[in-house]
Amino acid sequence: MINTLLIANRGEIACRVMRTAREMGITTVAVHSDVDRQAQHVLQADIAIGLGGAKPADSYLLVDKILAAAHASGAQAIHPGYGFLSENAGFARACEEQGLIFVGPPASAIDAMGSKSAAKALMEKAGVPLVPGYHGDEQDLQTFVTAAERIGYPVLLKATAGGGGKGMKVVEREADMAEALASAQREAQSSFGDARMLVEKYVLQPRHVEIQVFADQHGKGVYLNERDCSIQRRHQKVVEEAPAPGLSPELRKAMGDAAVKAAQAIGYVGAGTVEFLLDARGEFFFMEMNTRLQVEHPVTEAITGQDLVAWQLRVAQGEKLPLTQEQVPLMGHAIEVRLYAEDTDNDFLPASGTLQLYREPTADKGRRVDSGVTEGDVVSPFYDPMIAKLIAWGETREEARLSLLAMLRETVVAGVQTNLRFLTRILAHPAFAKAELDTGFIPRHAEQLLPAPETLDEQFWRVAAKAWLLAMPGASSVASGPGESSPWTDLTSWRAGLPARTRLHLRCGELDQPFAAVDVTGCSYCPTTQTLLITEAQQTSRHRLLISSGALYLHWHDSWQRIDRFDPIAEVDHSHQHAGGLQAPMNGSVVRVMVEPGQQVEAGAVLLVLEAMKMEHSIRAAEAGTVKAIFCAEGELIAEGTLLVEMEEPQ
Repeated sequence: MINTLLIANRGEIACRVMRTAREMGITTVAVHSDVDRQAQHVLQADIAIGLGGAKPADSYLLVDKILAAAHASGAQAIHPGYGFLSENAGFARACEEQGLIFVGPPASAIDAMGSKSAAKALMEKAGVPLVPGYHGDEQDLQTFVTAAERIGYPVLLKATAGGGGKGMKVVEREADMAEALASAQREAQSSFGDARMLVEKYVLQPRHVEIQVFADQHGKGVYLNERDCSIQRRHQKVVEEAPAPGLSPELRKAMGDAAVKAAQAIGYVGAGTVEFLLDARGEFFFMEMNTRLQVEHPVTEAITGQDLVAWQLRVAQGEKLPLTQEQVPLMGHAIEVRLYAEDTDNDFLPASGTLQLYREPTADKGRRVDSGVTEGDVVSPFYDPMIAKLIAWGETREEARLSLLAMLRETVVAGVQTNLRFLTRILAHPAFAKAELDTGFIPRHAEQLLPAPETLDEQFWRVAAKAWLLAMPGASSVASGPGESSPWTDLTSWRAGLPARTRLHLRCGELDQPFAAVDVTGCSYCPTTQTLLITEAQQTSRHRLLISSGALYLHWHDSWQRIDRFDPIAEVDHSHQHAGGLQAPMNGSVVRVMVEPGQQVEAGAVLLVLEAMKMEHSIRAAEAGTVKAIFCAEGELIAEGTLLVEMEEPQ
């Protein structure tokens, strides 16, 4: 019997597991790094135990410390969440050896499916169709070059112990193989402690359809329908939905039966996901099996009415599955999006910083938010950049889509760059509305989904100035309604018989705008609804405002812009730009320095490699030149904007 449960994870999944555990009367235990001392999963737990460190390797991946925390707290079981140690057979085995219940499959099942190569060999033996590839033990460059030549480019390199797009690279030609393989191996080693790779044919325009399976300790297994996860960027899922649009009952059964058969073949217990590539002809190919609960499990919960974490805990205690295959329902449609801290205008570089504003959409029937943050929390560069998951359910796919669009438009995030507008554009795109789905959706519609960054035009500044004067406490403004002010209390630029005007200088981001005079005639602000009304030429426009920590936030073209008062005299130049210098585009750590002072490089040459949020990012020379100086070292933690390399400009 589980009375106390330790969650060996962080963020939204830790909070989500705790929610079900509390409903089942189970005491919850959180573990945390030094960086996460005040994180939400720590604050929500009944017991919290520090692991020290910051990076996962110094905190959440320390098996001995996690096991010690379980014993110290009196926990009988450990839930690994997803990521970190969730698919680590050694961790599952260590839990069993120390008398702890591992809320997941047995170590033998993780061993069998945790390696993509071994899993593909097992599926091949079971007669499940596979994508052509190489899954062997030889890991030298020439082996992969030879395999790629046999398979035919483009090919996909994948970490055998991986998931979530980590350690995964598309290689278009032989000349790119060496660099791609080395980078993928480093990512795999950093994320999973295992650098082994496989290579397979990169199937063009496939759909990514996965089957949610569940098995108990009594040999029974079921599948809980399927999910379509085709909307991806760099092999990282962005949008997931259930059921998969257009899937016939016959195909659903064929894929489901194959998934359950695969799970039972390895003595699987608990929640797992068998992932397939589905082509336009209805043929499916085994990709991998994730031996854990998936990020996208809420859409399955929405269409089945089941709590999968509760299923996990009951199965871990030896109970039978609560439903037979015939009893598994399929109700309506659900869609989920992943809200990430990332800069979509800068090649989706991970972002970090303080959530100056964070407001989630209101809860209602069919609306759900799974998050692990609140306003004022810090998004750290050390962990996955996911902030929250927004899930909508409807009787039909269109109802779910429109509901999720409304949720996205209610969501408020500022202080950290996010993909919120990007997600809104995907959900609103006509091709998505028509369910025209495959893994090439985002690049195919990139022009609409990723338009050029918008400039803050004259209209924006005009609205910003009116908003500041009318909404900011203490600002020199004209009152929004009669009786709230008079010319004797408003000692600004009031002029008898003329429009009220005042001088102002505002800043938004790196831009600032002075105003010789601001006319607020025909404008009003309602604090209750936090809405600015501007009437011009008998037309009224509405603008959403929020005020926090002395700053004004204006909702402008589906994003929140922070506006501050600007004093050019007091402004101090803290810039550390150097001519010919290359700065860190994000917080992270230096993985490799590829050049040395005095070295001549060509345009596009990799100068160094940064790791941020478990992904590698190459810093390249913008043009040919000579390396003048290097200001960082391998293993060093650096902040966004730090000068990394200085180049001598070409003669």
